[in-house]
Amino acid sequence: MSNLNFPLQQIKTWDMELCAFCNRRSRNFTVRNLFRLFSRLGDGMFWYVLMIVLLLQYQSAAIPAVFHMIVVGLIGTACYKFIKGKTLRPRPFNVYPAIVCAGKTLDQFSFPSGHTMHAVAFSIVAIAYFPALIWLVLPFSVMVGLSRPILGLHYPSDVLAGAALGGMIAGLSFLI
Repeated sequence: MSNLNFPLQQIKTWDMELCAFCNRRSRNFTVRNLFRLFSRLGDGMFWYVLMIVLLLQYQSAAIPAVFHMIVVGLIGTACYKFIKGKTLRPRPFNVYPAIVCAGKTLDQFSFPSGHTMHAVAFSIVAIAYFPALIWLVLPFSVMVGLSRPILGLHYPSDVLAGAALGGMIAGLSFLI
């Protein structure tokens, strides 16, 4: 059993240290405000505007994509709330004094990152219907994911789990 605990402890230490490293970037005013912007837009505003623009630009041809994004968003929200309610992992700034909260939280728990999950899921769906959007949604999703540990709101493992969950939900949604 101790052999298993050693790698798990190493991963936990790496996760915290990488989070602290990322979080130190937020001490720069410009970096902090840039990532606050991406985090805030990742609350949903970016995706709502994208759906509206798609509907205005492509009208009825965009309805399947927008509907698909809405369904994936609802399923994603249910999944990550369920997981957060089971894991109850505290946010890094609540555990480690060296990590400073530089953003606003939507709830009190950390695992997984709902922002990252939605960004990845919405990006996959949007690109499937409109491949030319990759230049917009891929960098945006990366910035949303980076914003989470930089602002001290999530561990890197929360972001990776959110990305994996978002990818899985979006991928499975095409099979249904």
